[in-house]
Parts: sequence; C-alpha cells; structure tokens
Amino acid sequence: MEKQQGARAADKGARPDHFLPHLQGLRAIAVLLVVVYHFWPGRLTGGYIGVDVFFVISGFLITQQLTRQLERTERIALPSFYAKRARRLLPAAITVLVFASLMTLFVMPLSSLTENVREILASTFYVENWVLALNSVDYLAAANEASLVQHYWSLSLEEQFYLFWPVLLLGASVFAVKFLKGRRWLALISVLAVVGVVSFALSVFVTVTDPAAAYFVTYTRVWEFAVGGALALLPRLRPVRAWQSNLLGYGGIVVVLACGYLFDKTTPFPGYMAAIPVLGTAAVIVAQHREKPWDAGRVLSFRPVSFIGDISYSLYLWHWPLIVIAPYIPGWGLSIWNRIALFLFCFVIAWATKRFIEDPARTWTFFTKRRPRTTMLAVVGAMVVSTLFAGAAWAVQQPKYDAEAAQLASTLTDPPECFGAASGPTDGLEPLVPRCDNPELADVIIPSPGFGNADRPQHPECLSTLNDATVRDCQFGSEEADAPQVALIGDSHAYALMDPFIEMAERNGWHLTTYLKGGCPWTTTPLSARDAFAVSCDDWRAELTGQLAAHEPFDAVFTAALTDRNVPGTSDDEQVAAVGYGAAWAPVLAAGTPIVTVVDNPAWPDDPNKCLRTEDAASCAIPRDEGLAEFDPIAMAADAALAQGDDVTLLDFSDTYCTSEECPAVVGGANVYRDVDHLTRTFAFTLEPFIERAMLSPLSR
Repeated sequence: MEKQQGARAADKGARPDHFLPHLQGLRAIAVLLVVVYHFWPGRLTGGYIGVDVFFVISGFLITQQLTRQLERTERIALPSFYAKRARRLLPAAITVLVFASLMTLFVMPLSSLTENVREILASTFYVENWVLALNSVDYLAAANEASLVQHYWSLSLEEQFYLFWPVLLLGASVFAVKFLKGRRWLALISVLAVVGVVSFALSVFVTVTDPAAAYFVTYTRVWEFAVGGALALLPRLRPVRAWQSNLLGYGGIVVVLACGYLFDKTTPFPGYMAAIPVLGTAAVIVAQHREKPWDAGRVLSFRPVSFIGDISYSLYLWHWPLIVIAPYIPGWGLSIWNRIALFLFCFVIAWATKRFIEDPARTWTFFTKRRPRTTMLAVVGAMVVSTLFAGAAWAVQQPKYDAEAAQLASTLTDPPECFGAASGPTDGLEPLVPRCDNPELADVIIPSPGFGNADRPQHPECLSTLNDATVRDCQFGSEEADAPQVALIGDSHAYALMDPFIEMAERNGWHLTTYLKGGCPWTTTPLSARDAFAVSCDDWRAELTGQLAAHEPFDAVFTAALTDRNVPGTSDDEQVAAVGYGAAWAPVLAAGTPIVTVVDNPAWPDDPNKCLRTEDAASCAIPRDEGLAEFDPIAMAADAALAQGDDVTLLDFSDTYCTSEECPAVVGGANVYRDVDHLTRTFAFTLEPFIERAMLSPLSR
C-alpha cells in the first residue's frame, strides 16, 4: 500500500526522498549567469560558465539515479530511463523549436533562413553541438548573427550524455559482477575516472589546437559530467560535516561567481580553465546541510532562488530566441528599458512553460501508465512536427531567397546609374569619387535589409579562419607567363573586396594571388590578446613573409584591414600601430613592388540591417565621428612611406561612406554593410571602378 501511494505521489510530481533542494539554487545561479551574459555580455564576460555548472549537476543527478537503480535491481531499465528523460525535456524544447520556425517564417530576415532552418533541424535531433563545431571553422559563420537556436548546443550535448552514460554504467556493473567479485562501486568509480581523465586531457589539447570545436564537441565536455558522477559515488567514503559543508558551499559559490565575472572570450575554454568553475560547482553540490538559516544549503533553498531553479530549463530555452528576435520586431526599441522588459518577460514565459507544458507532459498518465515505447513513439511524432514546421518555413521563404539572389545578380550585371559608390560624397566634400545623383534610387535598398547579411564573398575556401595558420594562396585570372602579377593581402576586410578583384583580374589579364586570414591584418604589430588565435596569426604572418620573399616580386599589391578601434588614441599607440604596417610592407616595397591600400570603412555598434528592416533608410545612420576610427594606422603608415619616397597609394572612401555629419547604411541605393563592419559584396563591386583605376596606375608604369 505504501509503495502504491509513493508511486502515485511520484506520478503527480511530488519531490522524491532523495531530492536535494539546494541544487535548485545552484541551477538558479547557473541559468542567471547564462541569461545575464547573453543580455549584457559586457557586464558579465564569463557568464557562459553557467552551462558548465549545468553539466556537473546533470552528471551528479543522473549518476545518482542510475546507481540507485543498480543497487535495487542490479540492472538499469534503459527504455524507462530514456522515456522519463524524453517526457522531462522534449515537450518544452519542441515548443520553442516550433516557435523558432514560425519566427523564421514571419519575422527573421531572409539572410538567416539557411542557418536557422539547418540549426532548428539539428536541434530537433540533438546534434546542434556538432553542427556548430563543424561550422565554427568558418570565420564568417562565427561573425554572423547567431541563429535562433544556437543555445541548443548544450541541450544536444546533454542528450548525447543521457544516451551513452547509462550504457557505460551498466557495462561497468556487468564487468564488476564477472571480473571484480561484485565490487560494483570500484568498477563504477574506475570507469568515471578513466573517462573523466581522458576527456579532460582531450579538452586541454583540443582547446589549444582547435578552440572553436573544443567548445562544442561532446568528448571535450564529458569530464564535467564525470566530475558530477563521481560526487554521486563519493558519499560512500565519508559524509561531509556541517562546517565543511558551509566552507565548501560558500567557497564554491564565490568561485563560480568569480569565474562568471573574471573570465572572458580570451580565456582558453573549456580546457584547464573550465576546471575552476567545475570544481566550484562540485563543492556546492557537496554542501547539503541546511539545518541552520545560515547554512549554504539553506540559503540556496530559499524560495525565490529555488523558484528560478525550478524554471531554469524553460528560462534557458526561451531567453536566447527572444534576444535574437527582439531587434526585428517593428516598434521595439533597443534601449536599456526594452532590454530590462524583455529580461523580465523571459521569466514570465518560462514560468508559463513550466506550469502548462513541462509539468503536465512529465506526469501525463497516458504516458506514465504505458510502456516506454508509447513515449518513444510520441518523441518521434514531436520530432516530425518540428521538422515539418522547419520545412514549411524553408518551402515558403526559399523562393523569396532565390528571388533576392536573382535581383542581386541582375543588379551587378547591369547596375543602375549612380548606384552605390558611384553616387559619390554629399555636402560638397572634396571627392575621391565624383558626385552623381539618381533620384530613382531614393527609396531603393539593394540588397534588401532581409538579405544583406547573406551578400558575402563567394570563395570562403580562400580565407584562413580562427586558429588556422595555413596561408591559402588562391590563384585567379590569367595563366599567361607574362601576365601582371597582383596580390591581395589582409584580413576579412580585404576578403570583402576579393570578388571585385577576381573580376578585375579576369578583365585586365592579371594573375591574382590572395593571402587572407580573418582577424589578422598584414602588420608586424602583435594582437593585443595573446591567446591561441593570436599565436595562429603570428604563425600565419611568419609563413606569409616567407612566401612573399620566395615569390618573384609582384607587380602590385593591394592590402586592407579592419582598424582596431580598441587601441587607445594616443600618439604612442598610433605610432606603434603605423610602424607595424610599415615594417610588414618594407620588404615588398624594397623589392620594387608598389602597394595600394585603403582607409578602413566605418563600423557600427549593431548590424544596420536590423535598423533598415524597421526604419526608413534616412533614419539608419551613425555620426561620422563614431563610424570612422579616430585614427587609421594604415593611413599613417602610407603617409610615412610616401614621405620616404616609397611607391604607396592611399585610397580614402570616407567621404563616399559618410557625409560631413553622418554615415548612412545605404549609399546610392546600395546597402553598404552585411554586418557591423563588413561591406556587402554588392557595395564592394560599386567600389571596383575606383580601385581598378588606382591599381592600373602602378601596373602601367
């Protein structure tokens, strides 16, 4: 009778005897770290470690649950376990994925269609982390606006953990019975130790060699689950006393919060640095005592804190897509008050999801009273529903996407008069490009704001990305032995001009060689952050220097780079930055090769395409002194080289991008930017005639 009552209580969602209330408080800390980090990344630079806290908690709870079942029955009911996990996690997850598909259909820009649909499908089948790991090698993909469901990478990783962890523990148990005289605990702790150590070693190694992939892939994160799993077994050794519990609890909280505040994007992560928040989390889990009001376990069980822990799963699911969608909602501002309102709304919708979707789905007797296969059939059905919604978004939007692409191709083939850079400067500024005006372009925006982000160069294989130090010397144009040899060198801002250079090479009979690495300008000045990317940039530059020295002197070199707006605007800093470019150019100039370079284009605080989707083009502009850098080291280096008599040409399109007061997002009907600082491919082509004129001058000497 008591067993039947206990079963009924469990069906109704009652807390089991082994429930640890303070873990809800730990969940609250974890989810708040992540959510605040995503809302205000500049204020909480290491909030991403909240995900690691969740991993340790999951490892602890799942291992605890499975080992209890092993003790009672000497087996693990895998179908039942998987069914319970599915009822707990899938309903809310699929709800948000369906919402994301609807937003892709009705709200998000066309440029995000492919990325959103691909990642919604990947999240539906819990492989989002692997999709991101594969995609993260593309610098442009990393720089893009994130998809609506990018945060599902951690849920995918957890689901993969749920799939193999029970099998691993069950295998260890069988091994103990057959070969260790039934010493199950020894087998379990040994397996966790081996898996944890191997995974941690891989995490450290891959974080150094391929940090983008290391962040997402399963094998670099399993050790975090293993740490939690080990905690589920360690109480067998020795119970923790009250004073030890508080020391560990408060100490762990301080460590976790300190990591959230002190870590940032330059922290080598996950790697060995992830051990700090992981061990801090482990310390808090051990702090179970809650007899006194001041006990750490009691404080973490405080109702307002545990409430956030209760809704943490739904809060995590909802907060990210709402952040991504908000800028595209007509009339929704980007002020601090809008952000705060959205932050609070996340809690409301998370509570509603917990109350009306999570809890009912977990305890619905239609599934709990039937065999696990019924739940698994429902899982398949839910995944089919999510797939159909994503497919519908694709089917409706893809023709529009193709139409936009066709319009771009037509515009580039036969551009209207005065289109883009051809319109020249305004307000009577001294022009590099003559003024031209076409009233018919007054209301034209090509590519459209919904397609601007997709208008990028077409040769991503020629751009070294992230920690890849390979010098990719792509060849285009004429193969004739006497063809003029032209090189395009620089970072992603030089890459933005690649397609116009290919066209110039084919039209003029040049042989074009490109040397491009995202985020790595052609200078000898080291990057300010000395992380793995900076090392790869140093290696790339060194290899580039060697290849240029081994190559016969080029007939002309064009270079461009993003101006580092984080460099303080002091005369010393300016001089150091300028000298770095001059030093990189010196061997090429000494070989008799002229260099053509360009002042960097304006940069925006946020993607102007968002503004263009909700406002008229005239309203989408930034002040000139904010868009253009206070100083441009390339311009300073060019001036210094000219003063020494070197053959350097400096192009300055600042008065084409900007009037005397502001820098608009649309110039001469052309959408200038595909993100905060990269030119659209379309606008880059409108610069081509003026760059070509500058290149032909030294080539004709």
